[in-house]
Amino acid sequence: MVPDLSVRENLFLGRERGRLGFVDRSTERREAEHWLSQVGVKIDPEARCRDLSIAQQQAVEIARALSFDSKVMVMDEPTAVLTEREVDRMLELIDELRERGIGVLLVTHKLAEIERVADRYVVLRDGEVVDRGEMEEVERRHLIEKMVGRTMDQEFPARREPDPGEVRLRVSGLSRADLVKDVSFSVRAGDVLGIAGLVGSGRTETLRLIAGIDHYDAGRIEIDGTLLESGDPRRAIARGVCLLTEDRKSEGLILDHSLLENFGLPSLDRLSRAGWLMREQEHTSYRQLAKEVDLRATGPSQLAGQLSGGNQQKLVFAKWLAVDADIFLIDEPTRGIDVGAKYEIYQWIYELAARGKAVVMVSSELPEILAISDRILVMHEGRICGQIEDPSLATPESILALAVDRSEETEPPH
Repeated sequence: MVPDLSVRENLFLGRERGRLGFVDRSTERREAEHWLSQVGVKIDPEARCRDLSIAQQQAVEIARALSFDSKVMVMDEPTAVLTEREVDRMLELIDELRERGIGVLLVTHKLAEIERVADRYVVLRDGEVVDRGEMEEVERRHLIEKMVGRTMDQEFPARREPDPGEVRLRVSGLSRADLVKDVSFSVRAGDVLGIAGLVGSGRTETLRLIAGIDHYDAGRIEIDGTLLESGDPRRAIARGVCLLTEDRKSEGLILDHSLLENFGLPSLDRLSRAGWLMREQEHTSYRQLAKEVDLRATGPSQLAGQLSGGNQQKLVFAKWLAVDADIFLIDEPTRGIDVGAKYEIYQWIYELAARGKAVVMVSSELPEILAISDRILVMHEGRICGQIEDPSLATPESILALAVDRSEETEPPH
């Protein structure tokens, strides 16, 4: 999409409605509303695409694809940035497309989606077809093993026994406009706190406030009992806070820079002396941490944009490990990552907790947040509307029920 154009303009880019060289905006707006309704979203057709959330941008792309009335539709990770409810709607759309006689090629890492809508499957690994067949004849374990090239007994690591220490992060009454409202919680060393909720519930906005990217209007953020100033990311990083963003390609990495350059960005102060970068020390640190996170690349000069999603995420982990961050804010840790790399990311989250780091993880993947978190907060419309103390006893349905609860009776946890 063109970020500075409106939703309507993007939908009809190159095929504008009108005549005699004039665009018929009324017709375009009416058609745009129709196609957006087909993907179950309400977005102002005149809204600028740059101002939309990632999920909304994805919905616009899908609406545009539908508007071409194609006979074959190729969908590459169409649900990567969608919530459970939005995923359900997308899979319903795929069923509807099939009923209209449209062929669909669905590329996805999410096995539940394949099991729900696919008739046949093809497994690719390292650029080659390694398996194919009918979905009704295959088990999930077989697909996982073919995808990763080794035997895997389960999708998630065995649940660990948490051993939390002292409170590292305390958030009290945090508020910003209508996005975050009176949010309070604490995270201890060795704790993995999950935050669930629908898109727009305030999850990402809360992490951005803690990381100092945005200013908060009210409340307090304390690191080891000391106040953290509002809207100062440099100070937050210096205090041991790091943010792994939900969109690593545009916010977490500079794709046309090398792995080494990306790795060293948060560590420039540590790796410099008298204004000069100590390149040998940077290379040594990179090699050590790249090996530690099992980063698979051709070398430090490779461009970040050439890595797979899983290896890009490992690079982000490595650059924050280099500054010895104590509080890891991780937004959608496995978005767009294959099953094998997901397992490694889960192991790294557990490893961070074992090292005494405080971890806050936001995820739209409900099975993921249930499997990895020690505790779960559920947000709705900027507020904490529920808390799950023992995720092993909860279900995706119980989280979703809290996430859509609009009652004001729930007492937010502190």
